[in-house]
Amino acid sequence: MISEQDEKLLSILRTNARTSVSDLARALSLSRSTVQNRIAKLESSGVIKGYVVQYGSEFSQDLVSAHVSIKVKQKLTTKTNLELKQVSQISELYATSGEHDLIAIVQAQSLAQLSRILDDIGNLDGVERTNSSVLLETKFKR
Repeated sequence: MISEQDEKLLSILRTNARTSVSDLARALSLSRSTVQNRIAKLESSGVIKGYVVQYGSEFSQDLVSAHVSIKVKQKLTTKTNLELKQVSQISELYATSGEHDLIAIVQAQSLAQLSRILDDIGNLDGVERTNSSVLLETKFKR
């Protein structure tokens, strides 16, 4: 379990992971060393796994994104997951219940590139079939 102060710290970092320790300390009414120690503790305990790059709105608004539902041959699940991990345009991969086994979030710079990526995914050894939905608009994201 993490403390209420840690939850507030994580909330600020989720909004902007580059917030300075000084700004974090002011926002939390804590000393800089306390904030640094809390961050180190959250990192060492695995609560904070790492920091990622988020695309700016100018770049991301031009990306074409799709949810790709993937049905996998059961005996090739591990191999297929490893091959999907190598596709750099797949930003997330989820195991699901139901008709499809996986959902991949694909981001491409054009519809033509998305089409090629979808063909590549469909041609992977363990993939039985795919079903894609292009995302038209993001209503909100947390």
